[in-house]
Amino acid sequence: MSGAIILWLVGLFILYFLIRTAVKDGINMSIVGQLIEKKYNSKEDEKPFIKNDLDD
Repeated sequence: MSGAIILWLVGLFILYFLIRTAVKDGINMSIVGQLIEKKYNSKEDEKPFIKNDLDD
């Protein structure tokens, strides 16, 4: 029983990252996303907090 719950949680976790990446890339590659990026110059060059923390 607990093995099935763990498999469900792992599957949902992977699915979350898959959907998050697809939506983020879809928005960034769309015409509207490119227009906003040009207008506000909002390129994501900053590393997430966890990567900055691990580098130090």
